[in-house]
Amino acid sequence: MQHAEREITEPVALCDNKGLLNPEAIGFARQPFIQSNLKNHFMRKKKWNYWCVYGEDLLFSATISHLDYAAVCFVYILNYETQRFYEKQITIPIGRNVKMPENVLDGVKFVNDNLTVQIIHIQGETHLSVTIPDFDNEVLHADFHIGHPINDESLNVVIPRSRDVFQFTAKHHSLPTSGFVKIGDKRYDFNPDYSFAVLDYGRGIWPRKAEWNWAMASQRLGGRRIGLNFGGKWTDGTGMTENAVFVDGLMTKIHEDVLFTYDNKNFMMPWKIRTKFSDTVNITFTPFFERVSMTNVRLVRTEVHQVVGYFNGTVRLHDGSTLQIRNMLGTSEEHIAKW
Repeated sequence: MQHAEREITEPVALCDNKGLLNPEAIGFARQPFIQSNLKNHFMRKKKWNYWCVYGEDLLFSATISHLDYAAVCFVYILNYETQRFYEKQITIPIGRNVKMPENVLDGVKFVNDNLTVQIIHIQGETHLSVTIPDFDNEVLHADFHIGHPINDESLNVVIPRSRDVFQFTAKHHSLPTSGFVKIGDKRYDFNPDYSFAVLDYGRGIWPRKAEWNWAMASQRLGGRRIGLNFGGKWTDGTGMTENAVFVDGLMTKIHEDVLFTYDNKNFMMPWKIRTKFSDTVNITFTPFFERVSMTNVRLVRTEVHQVVGYFNGTVRLHDGSTLQIRNMLGTSEEHIAKW
C-alpha cells in the first residue's frame, strides 16, 4: 500500500526565494492554503484556470491559461441530447496582459475582440462571464454565479517530481451554479439544485513533454452532492495523488495511485478506473461523446482526447462505507503535451 500523504493545515508558499519547490508545501490540503508564487524557470511555468459547468442540458467550459510565452483561452459547449459541440480558442503570443493570480480563487480575465472571459470571486461566490461575438456564427454570452458552500472542502495538492519540476493543483467540486448561456436566440438556464461547476486550478514548473489522465464528475446523486476526481500518469511514483471523492462537500482523500485502462486507438470504448493496490476505487466509465483538441503552433504541440460519459461502480469512503456510483455524468481525458 502507498503511505498516507502529509496534510497541510496552514498557509504556505509553493516556492522558495529561488523559485525551487518549498519542501514545506509538499502534501495536500482541504482548503486552498497554498500560494503559487512561481518565478524564474522561463518557458517552463504553466498556469491555468479551467472551469467546467454541468447543466441539465448543456456542458459549458471556459479556460484561461498561460504557458510563459503565450496566453491561450478556450471555450466549448456540448448539448448532451443533440450532441451539438463547438469550441473557440484564441492564442495571444507573449500574453503580457493576461495576469494569472497566485491564489486559487483570485480574479482573472482574458480580454480580446474575439473572446472575453472574466472571473471574479466576491462574497463567497465566483462570477464567471463569457462573451464571444462569433461562436459558430452566433453570439454567445454566458453569465454564471458559482457558489462555494462555506463548509465545503477542496482538493489542493502539490505533486513533487523534483525541486524544479512540480505542480500545484486545486480541484473544487460540486459547486452549485445558477445563470444562463445564450447562443444566438437559444437560451439555456442553469438551476443550482441540479447544475454544478468544477474548478481545475494549476500552477507548476513542467518538463518539455508531459502526459496525464484526469477523470472527474460533479452531480447530485440520491439527494447528495457528489464529486469524483482521479488523476494518473503525471502523479505516478511521486508519493502524492490527485485522487479524492466529495460527498456534500466533505472530502475522502485517496492515497493510492489510480490506474486508467482504456483503448487509445478508440477512446469511445469503456474505461476502467481502479486503485492500484486495493478495491477502494472500482469504476467503469462509458463515453457517449469525444472531444478532440489539437494544438500545433511553433513551441506548442498538444493532443487532448476528452470523453464525456457516465461513471458506474463503487468508491470506499473514509468511514469505511461504500459509495455506489450509478450513471454519473462526467468526463475523462488523455492529455499529451509538448510545450
